[in-house]
Amino acid sequence: MPPRSKPRPRWGRRLLAAVLLAAAVVVGWEIVTWPDVERLRRERPTSTAFIDDYRARLRAQSKPDRVAWTWAPYAAISTELKRAVLVAEDINFFSHGGFDFGEVRNALTEAVRDRELPRGASTITQQLAKNLWLSGSRNPYRKVKEAILTWQLERTLSKRRILELYLNVAEFGPGVYGAVAASQRYFGRSADGLGPAEAAALAAGLPMPNRWHPGVDSPGYRRRVAAILRTMDRATFPARQI
Repeated sequence: MPPRSKPRPRWGRRLLAAVLLAAAVVVGWEIVTWPDVERLRRERPTSTAFIDDYRARLRAQSKPDRVAWTWAPYAAISTELKRAVLVAEDINFFSHGGFDFGEVRNALTEAVRDRELPRGASTITQQLAKNLWLSGSRNPYRKVKEAILTWQLERTLSKRRILELYLNVAEFGPGVYGAVAASQRYFGRSADGLGPAEAAALAAGLPMPNRWHPGVDSPGYRRRVAAILRTMDRATFPARQI
């Protein structure tokens, strides 16, 4: 009689089935809970992932979970603030498709030269995706979701709408979200009345809003405000967009 082949171990098949089932559950969950980017064409977000996280942290400390956040249409936001934010965060905003690969290369080159970790090179669209729906984590899975959502935002919304959304949800200080709340909190005026210096002071704090914002006495913050003002003087953007 020919020798019988040894049966394959059952645990191998069970492990493969478990992995496939887990992957199917993850994919199914993402499909069901995936953000509806199309709705942003016509609707304002009622909250953001970052606002929800901030409120949760306040509740964990037994504090009121209030935040300062008021919406403003694009035309009601200072042109100077738009320019300052573009200069500070994404000067090539109107010419890229959501990802500024040239800026990524610059960040990596600087990191190698200075022997430091690379600085952030996220575009405004990437930051909007993160603020609205994700978290500040840098894990690869979160970055993949950010990339897909960035791609969707750029193909669904106009540049003007993306910038309007960003200016309304960005954090400008602890518990201060959007241009209206920031203008009122720090300067006691409406969002359309900001001058260049005030706009630069707000934009300079965007990378670290908990530490940098108007009223903070930090040499690094002051240098960043001055650098933004200098660049604003020579930067040009499409007139119909700004």
